[in-house]
Amino acid sequence: MKGALLVAGTTSDAGKSVVTAGICRWLARQGVRVAPYKAQNMSLNSFVTADGAEIGRAQAMQAAACGLEPSADMNPILLKPGSDRRSQVVVMGRPMAEVDAMEYWDVKERLRQVAVDALERLRSAYDVVVCEGAGSPAEINLRRGDIANMGLARAANLPVVVVGDIDRGGVFAALYGTVALLEPEDQALIAGFVINKFRGAPEILEPGLDMIRELTGREVYGVLPWLDGLWLDVEDSLALDNRPAIGARAPYGRQTLRVAVVRLPRISNFTDVDALASEPGVVVRFVTSPGELDDADLVVLPGSRATVSDLAWLRATGLAAALPGRAVLGICGGYQMLARTIRDDVESGAGLVEGLGLLPASVEFAADKTLGRPAGTAYGHPVAAYEIHHGVVTADGGEPFLDGCRDGSVWGTTWHGALENDGFRRAFLAEVAAVSGRDFTPAPDVSFAALREERLDALGDLIERNVDTGALLRLLEGGAPRGLPSLPPGGSSREAPDFAAGVPTSG
Repeated sequence: MKGALLVAGTTSDAGKSVVTAGICRWLARQGVRVAPYKAQNMSLNSFVTADGAEIGRAQAMQAAACGLEPSADMNPILLKPGSDRRSQVVVMGRPMAEVDAMEYWDVKERLRQVAVDALERLRSAYDVVVCEGAGSPAEINLRRGDIANMGLARAANLPVVVVGDIDRGGVFAALYGTVALLEPEDQALIAGFVINKFRGAPEILEPGLDMIRELTGREVYGVLPWLDGLWLDVEDSLALDNRPAIGARAPYGRQTLRVAVVRLPRISNFTDVDALASEPGVVVRFVTSPGELDDADLVVLPGSRATVSDLAWLRATGLAAALPGRAVLGICGGYQMLARTIRDDVESGAGLVEGLGLLPASVEFAADKTLGRPAGTAYGHPVAAYEIHHGVVTADGGEPFLDGCRDGSVWGTTWHGALENDGFRRAFLAEVAAVSGRDFTPAPDVSFAALREERLDALGDLIERNVDTGALLRLLEGGAPRGLPSLPPGGSSREAPDFAAGVPTSG
């Protein structure tokens, strides 16, 4: 088998990432050599590959679904927003520029071939490439410069499956409207739909499925039921809007441990706390106000793409004033905020800024970003992690903690992913319980890596049991069906993109 397809979505957070991962897992279990790909990703949740390249965390998860070590080719362009108008552009795993929204239109012209070459390498190396779109393909104001959705699909002749989120309502209008807003040449590649996050009686949904087939001339390849407890390396903080407190399985000891994660405006790599929620008796919730810290045994200050700006937000909300005297873990940007001083002439240009002063350390931002996969030991256990930061922290006191320091009940480190190391995580939680006076004992047998594998298998099962996999195979091998009808108002005179040149159409 040789082929590729594109998983698009009616909106952000429709489920593109998990459907892509599920298809990848299902194919890998069939013995197919499959790889994920996302030409352009906008996310503050990122990962570092073995060779030191920064890519979207979702693509690292999808690579795991394929049984692969992630590579920069899987996400050649990564945008990391630092404000509503400016983003850092990461190209093939390395920072290229800091641009505003309008400047990026010019930058895009130089990135088309980068995306083309990455896809070409993947299609040459693997039997199947499952591509994920970005946002919605019907964002018509962005169509001309598109390098992630229909621009890519048309140039590479990729069949497209559109995912719609029924849980948010209006899914049939969203599916129909997505197709109708596209040009006829783009519509010809929309092969069909998958409806995601369905809860209820399937027979009630069936008349709508029949109508959308009749109205669009396209198949509904499957309806995916709502899957509780699935929390896998989401791309952005939009998914946090509907996330309840997680964890709360029966504790191994007599009491639970309550963790409050501060939801910073530019929060990044909040996937660091997923491992905490895997522990029985640990409850993790995201908070934005001081009152929500009242019963917290541990406060986590996570990573941030805008350390100085988010520190000002902490002070404005009163959260900063509520931290002294509490057990606090700062990770990357959160660690930087805990220092005495921060000198930032790079990210914010704010110069010297007073930190929270809860750790004996100082921070200076460097022009070059540190990207790596460090390893060490803590609490007598091995720790493997990854790091992504411009801020360089120098500790001048306290006790060593990973690459950072500890002072009393406050810990700081730049290492992401450290809590995924089971022995270290248990020892750290036992220390937090001792500091907070909780009768809490971490369970001795929780494996976060095994839990992630179980969740990836659950995604593969979701596709296998609820999607017409035979139709997916036909799309991979033969492309979009011929003769699909065009829907009005397709056929407008909008200028077509010039992305078509040079994109591969086969492996």
